[in-house]
Amino acid sequence: MKTRFAPSPTGYIHLGNVRTALFNWLCAQSEQGSFLLRIEDTDEERSEAIYVDALKQDLLWLGLDWQEGPKFDRLIVEDVGSNPVPLVHDKGPYFQSQRNDIYDDYFTQLIKSDKAYPCFCSQEELAYSRKAQRTAGHAPRYAGTCAALSAEEVEQKCGQGLNPSLRFRVPHSGRIGFEDHVRGQQDFECSDIGDFIIRRSTGAPAFFFSNAVDDALMNVTHVFRGEDHLTNTPRQKLILEALALRIPEYAHISLIVGSDGTPLSKRHGSMSVAELRDKGYIPIGVLNYLARLGHHYANDDFMDEATLAKEFDIKHLGKAPARFQTEQLMHWQKEAVMRLTDKQVWQWISISELEGISINALVADDARDIFIKTVRDNLVMPQDALSWASSLFSNSGQFDSAAADVMTNSGADFFTQAVVCMSSEPANFKEFSKAVGTATGCKGKHLFMPLRAALTGENGIHGWDNQWQRGPQMADVFALLSKEVMQRRLELASQL
Repeated sequence: MKTRFAPSPTGYIHLGNVRTALFNWLCAQSEQGSFLLRIEDTDEERSEAIYVDALKQDLLWLGLDWQEGPKFDRLIVEDVGSNPVPLVHDKGPYFQSQRNDIYDDYFTQLIKSDKAYPCFCSQEELAYSRKAQRTAGHAPRYAGTCAALSAEEVEQKCGQGLNPSLRFRVPHSGRIGFEDHVRGQQDFECSDIGDFIIRRSTGAPAFFFSNAVDDALMNVTHVFRGEDHLTNTPRQKLILEALALRIPEYAHISLIVGSDGTPLSKRHGSMSVAELRDKGYIPIGVLNYLARLGHHYANDDFMDEATLAKEFDIKHLGKAPARFQTEQLMHWQKEAVMRLTDKQVWQWISISELEGISINALVADDARDIFIKTVRDNLVMPQDALSWASSLFSNSGQFDSAAADVMTNSGADFFTQAVVCMSSEPANFKEFSKAVGTATGCKGKHLFMPLRAALTGENGIHGWDNQWQRGPQMADVFALLSKEVMQRRLELASQL
């Protein structure tokens, strides 16, 4: 089995692109096949090298290394910490802009067999024709204006300086069909398709043509792509049949939509891979979410890449639109964080800064281990660690507003007694809270809530309202903070 990902380098890849790449990668891995990367850069005006480098970096960061395709760039590999397997290069080149001679040979073959012909229709003429057909209640298709031009007429128009496009001649009758792995049997009337362009007037191949020809020549066996490409498939099958080239199997996967059912966009929380990386998302967490977005796993557990591939089943791809949910992405992010080692957690949280201050400036070297132990159950993103570090290690004298309300309601005497109990240097939080409870007569939430508010509720550099309420275990906080810091915070609380 060989699958492929064939993006156009006209922008940064987003979640929809990544999921397409992932499904192709998972299917290949599940069958011990190979995953091909091809760069479809025939749009010279919009294609840029910076986007090629970016998509390579994005795929390698996610762990979706390709076994065939463009070479790996050493600096990109080092940047993302990837260790890809050696590449196979026997079906290249893998940039479509370098394959024009190949396409020209197949254009010539189609022309000689009268399965393609030059078209001199202008954009204005084509637009007028489409409008007239719609007005008459017909679906727009090419009217065949140039389909019967004689060789003399073609030569005359070329002599006038007109540059023709090249159209594929579609049979006037019959049906073209294929079995789709997601949507079942698909059949299209040839009369509804109309003759379509396979080479633009600029000489550049059209997507229908170069995409199909390259899949065949590169021995791609299975193509996973969005359902918006479904109507492209009969055209591509016609081309491949006319050229006697191998036709791959197709699986047109559901599109990703936002919470309102419209195509996923930034307003729904969609991000590019670069944005995910910069914000601190963990690759395997992203993969666990995207692998389930339009594909069903019987196993709901967190899985590594090998297990995701092993349990991937093409039969479990869904037809219905896949609804993107930020909450689910964050769930798998949390699962990924919980599986990091302490060293990995520190490296992960070190990538972020808050108002120009890094975690290294907030947490002393000798406090790293106990800090990670204290807060890791409350971490989803690196910013969470910065927020907790600023609250736990700051000396601002200012408290979270909700924490301040709890302390005010508890009264100054409560914290005066707590200061006295702290001065006796209790060994742990259990001993300290028991002493405070005895001294104040408080218990339950009336005991623990104000103590938590006083010891963890400082705003510091940055704080989230009410974050202290869902914070770390107080036993860990007690072990992390110095007695001097806790004494000071209790004294401040008594003055509110």
